Amino acid sequence: MFSIEPYSWASIATAIFCGAIIGLERQLRGKPVGIRTSALITLGTYLFLATAFLLEGSTVDPSRVVGQVITGVGFLGAGVMLAKDGVVMGVTSAASIWVLAAIGVMISTDHLAHAIKLSFVVVLILWGVDFLEENTKAFSRGVHSKVRSIRGRTKLHSEEEKQD
Repeated sequence: MFSIEPYSWASIATAIFCGAIIGLERQLRGKPVGIRTSALITLGTYLFLATAFLLEGSTVDPSRVVGQVITGVGFLGAGVMLAKDGVVMGVTSAASIWVLAAIGVMISTDHLAHAIKLSFVVVLILWGVDFLEENTKAFSRGVHSKVRSIRGRTKLHSEEEKQD
């Protein structure tokens, strides 16, 4: 009854776990790609590729499925980016989506432990660079200072609207 052969419960759990730990970091920071979205991206990528590996025939090529998943995920990532006052925002969320799909590819090729380790590396990068930007002058120059000023104006405008 609980058999999902030829798919693997371990792979499904790994996909959900990897997506959830990256999504948790994003959600705690109030970013658009949270736990649900991240878990679904890794799970969906795993399912597409695991299914592609099951197909048989002389013209079947799983690498074509990988290419199409990358293309589709690229469009999904483009949907979270926007330009505001001359600054492109959402690029890190788009890159996170891309990495989530790559982790799903790893899981579909039975590299479960590597996928988990790299998920923690992604969280370390997301958290670590953010920490450096908040605590050092060198990492908070250029576009990052402009983004902070835009975010500050947005918060100021929303507070003024609440008072009106």
